[in-house]
Amino acid sequence: MVLKKLTEAFGVSGYEKEIREVINEIVKGYGDEITVDALGNLIVHKKGYGENKKKIMVSAHMDEIGFQVVKVEDKGLIKVRGLGGIPVTATIMNRIKFRNGTIGIVSNSVKIEDVKNDIKKLYIDIGAQSKEEALKFVKVGDVASYVGEYVELKDDNVTAKAMDDRIGCYIMVEALKKIENPYNDLYFVFTVQEEVGLRGATVAAERINPDVGIALDVTVANDFPNAPEVSSTLGGGTAIKVSDGSVICNEYLVEEMVKCCEENDIKYQLDVIDGGGTDAGAINRSNFGVRSTGISVATRYVHGPNCFVNMKDTEASIDLLSKYVNRFFDFE
Repeated sequence: MVLKKLTEAFGVSGYEKEIREVINEIVKGYGDEITVDALGNLIVHKKGYGENKKKIMVSAHMDEIGFQVVKVEDKGLIKVRGLGGIPVTATIMNRIKFRNGTIGIVSNSVKIEDVKNDIKKLYIDIGAQSKEEALKFVKVGDVASYVGEYVELKDDNVTAKAMDDRIGCYIMVEALKKIENPYNDLYFVFTVQEEVGLRGATVAAERINPDVGIALDVTVANDFPNAPEVSSTLGGGTAIKVSDGSVICNEYLVEEMVKCCEENDIKYQLDVIDGGGTDAGAINRSNFGVRSTGISVATRYVHGPNCFVNMKDTEASIDLLSKYVNRFFDFE
């Protein structure tokens, strides 16, 4: 299954080679041109044929949060920094995997109540008994991702590591397969380094200079204990982004997205979160400003090793994206 393949590929921020190769192999034949830029963004261009076509950049980030070695201690324990926002206490006692296959267990060097979301209070134990032994398997600068296999759950839910944002990549892949002879010029961009500052989308938007930007990403669900007070729920349909910490979406584009859902009987909900950010923020501020919006998938336990999403929400998002990019947009 495509989503299983996407989630299980390695692709920590700045080290996206493996996931890029996986996606490149999948999307061959679904675009008129495929480009990889200097940062590593994978850009699939599909030419539009409409008389009043717009240039649309659709973006989902390939990278996942991860860990990078900063020090190997005398007793063989490994200190790391986060590449992206690591949920520190939720990470304790989970497994991580380095690119060479070495497995480590994450534990805390102080009492759990003193960790206080500080990754410096964690260490990685690979089983080595000395610094010399540990250095046979890892070195400063090596990176690791969570271990979190793809599993199908009840009621059309699935769980895996890296669901943020491999679910967005999956939606773009499946939408690409459905779009033939598009009205608008489409640039489907699988971006890098989103988790460390929207870097890939920033560069890609400058290159493409789109008229419209659409980011595909996860959003926080509100339907589990201690969830934040946000707007979206699993099973509530595709989530049309209204705003987050990085962007206030263009009202016209949001209204058109709502119309698209209602005209095509697509289940939807509106997405507002107080914080966070997506590639929409980078596209929105690029060049001299770009009208931007987003399509989100409600997700439980975001950034954890076992976050999960609903496949009906995912299918609704594929349906929305494939139809929305074919609309006529009435602005100069």
